[in-house]
Amino acid sequence: MNYLLKAYASILFILSFTLNLFAQDFSPSNFPDRIVLTWSDDPMTTQSVTWRTAMEVENSKAQFILAPNTPIYLDSVDTFDAKTEHLEVDSVQANYHSVTFRDLEPATTYAYRVGNEGTWSEWFQFTTAPDKGTPFSFIYFGDAQNNLKSQWSRIIRQAYSNLPKAAFMLHAGDLINRTHSDKEWGEWNYAGGFINAMIPSVSTPGNHEYNRNEDGTLVLDYHWQKQFTFPENGPKGFEETVYYMDYSDLRIVSLNSQEIVLDEKSMETQRVWLEKVLSENTQKWTVITFHHPIYSSGTGRDNKEFREAFKPIFDKYQVDLVLQGHDHSYGRGRNLPSGVANQDPAAQGPVYVVSVSGPKMYNLTFDKWMDRAASNTQLYQLISIDGNQLSYGAYTATGELYDAFDLIKTEGNPKEFVDRADKAIQEAIELTPGSDKKMTAEEMAEYMRTYKKGN
Repeated sequence: MNYLLKAYASILFILSFTLNLFAQDFSPSNFPDRIVLTWSDDPMTTQSVTWRTAMEVENSKAQFILAPNTPIYLDSVDTFDAKTEHLEVDSVQANYHSVTFRDLEPATTYAYRVGNEGTWSEWFQFTTAPDKGTPFSFIYFGDAQNNLKSQWSRIIRQAYSNLPKAAFMLHAGDLINRTHSDKEWGEWNYAGGFINAMIPSVSTPGNHEYNRNEDGTLVLDYHWQKQFTFPENGPKGFEETVYYMDYSDLRIVSLNSQEIVLDEKSMETQRVWLEKVLSENTQKWTVITFHHPIYSSGTGRDNKEFREAFKPIFDKYQVDLVLQGHDHSYGRGRNLPSGVANQDPAAQGPVYVVSVSGPKMYNLTFDKWMDRAASNTQLYQLISIDGNQLSYGAYTATGELYDAFDLIKTEGNPKEFVDRADKAIQEAIELTPGSDKKMTAEEMAEYMRTYKKGN
């Protein structure tokens, strides 16, 4: 018996050692990691960067230079001391550093690196925002959330391969799954790699970036404000989660929908703030992003109070595009006065999009408000703005076009909507694996009636 116990213990030790040997280690070191570009101010003249080191590194720096065609000679670079903040969470201690480069020239490429003597990162490059009216494109991701290293990585890398000159990457919440999980943020940064250090991120928090204290207070993931540096032009108490910024002809607005759907006071604060921001908006195009959809694409979900409070504002100020996540499926529809897709080309309400980029999937809702839908499909979106035209394309993990449309504005005429989904692959509306075991016969029949008819 003792022999068997010893043998069993030896096997457990070997298994534990093997698992630890091959587990991904996201511990900080003296060398910078998790390098992320963001904006805290005007994208034309500033650029913010954050990075992480071991807590022993108390003084870190950033160097930058107008990107040359020659090698970078160090006697020509400018050096800046970083702001340093300590974070201990999930049994990991680290220092997070940040610098905002200022007084930059628009539409200009700069090279930069972070660290210190003996521990410098490689040199990266970024390009400042262009003058107003200049065409540009950006990438939009729905929830990444799960299996970030193993499965979400191919989505962000495929998107980058399709649009390496993207102006920025927009993340519509639930970037990770477990609040305060340093390992998951490690996977998120691993998946993005050098892309995060060369293309700025514009992110809005989802429900998985929040938990509650013992007193019931909502608490934002401790990593959020350490590794992102977003504008602080939102209402007090919502710094770096509710904000807006202008890029060329676009005003992009982030709302904190987790606070909206869980707290009436927060909803009203953001509603009043948003009305003011939109009433003062002089940009040609307006895109709003948040996590919980105005119209849901997932089964059994609805945010009626949110919709009733904010949709009239979107309509009043003719918001062009609303980019959302949360429902782990895909849906795209237009101005919806009665809960169904409106094909009227003169309708001035936003196009609503719900999307998912990670591998966690839900079935589609029975309330088919969408003109185009998808289940069990990982997607990313490429959005371009060129003068009077906004062009949208949703793409699969293998780069196939899944959905597309254009918005066209002509002075004196209603905004025109051009549906280009007929150029895309067949609609993917199959049930997610195992759903047949969870759905009643009535639910299955209703799903088939809703989505299989005519396909």
